[in-house]
Amino acid sequence: MWMLYGATGYTGTLTAELAKARGLTPVLAGRNYSKLAPLAERLGLELRVFDLDDPEHVRRELHGFRAVLHMAGPFRTTSAPLVDACLRTRSHYLDITGEFAVFEAIWPRHADAVQAGVVLLPGVGFDVVPTDCLAALLQRALPDATELELAFATLGTRPSPGTVNTWLDTLARQSLVRVQGAIVSEPLGARARQVPFPTGNRHAVAVPLADLSSAYRSTGIPSITTYLATPRPALPALRGLAALRPVFASARVERYLKRWVERAVTGPNASVRARSRAELWGEARNAAGQRTELTLTTGDPYAFTADAALRCLESVLSGRVAPGASSPAQALGGDFVSECAGVTLGPLEAPG
Repeated sequence: MWMLYGATGYTGTLTAELAKARGLTPVLAGRNYSKLAPLAERLGLELRVFDLDDPEHVRRELHGFRAVLHMAGPFRTTSAPLVDACLRTRSHYLDITGEFAVFEAIWPRHADAVQAGVVLLPGVGFDVVPTDCLAALLQRALPDATELELAFATLGTRPSPGTVNTWLDTLARQSLVRVQGAIVSEPLGARARQVPFPTGNRHAVAVPLADLSSAYRSTGIPSITTYLATPRPALPALRGLAALRPVFASARVERYLKRWVERAVTGPNASVRARSRAELWGEARNAAGQRTELTLTTGDPYAFTADAALRCLESVLSGRVAPGASSPAQALGGDFVSECAGVTLGPLEAPG
């Protein structure tokens, strides 16, 4: 028996529907009965309604569950209560976060998870499975790599409410890169480059993606930069947002923006998902100047997340993943991404 927490969110609903189509029977959980009950009734699944404010209550709700697949953001506030409860109830924990800080908070729980016999596996969706596996495949091809660059572009889609909230949270913070193992802050938009994606070069800007944590854990490569495809004309505006960072960080503004997102953002419908895709690129370099490059294409990122998350969950429940805190590629290997639906790997450029 496993629980899908955050089942009424955009990605949570897609995942619940896919689970049902695959003959799986999660218990659907969340904080809002009026949203949860119709979904549970439509899919013929059990439900649990609880928030994450009372640790003892959360532990009682998780008692008897083998695993929790967590999809209710913002994960920087919702992850810790569920991780704590999972360690106490010996339930495996998986989530779809793409937030750097959440990964950094989970890694120190590794020894606790090993002792409890629990898997802690963050980032089992589009963030970060494709990029994490790309990093692992590059490191396998160039084992002494010292630098890693990763980038992705989403094409033909539009964001879900959760994605927009994550972007807004990013605007409240400086950008980050990893240099010689250390995390270094810099202004958002300070780094930009042309990236050779599978269908052509695109302008991309360095942003603080979770791979700065996950890929470092998966590969040990000490210097990592992560990029998001961004039109060149948007770069001055992105750089100018630094002056507005205190505004976005305001609790009052944050509450207002979340209400606006809930009303105005719906995420892509089925027809949009059917024609959208994501393209990813990575390059590893070593101290001798050798480099290797690899690209990857997925279908719609939200459909990918639902598929990858369920595959990760089933791998955990089957005993394929050892207890402890792991990134997806660390737990399942770089080739795992090829098991996911709609994935095409480009040719690996031999080190040279």
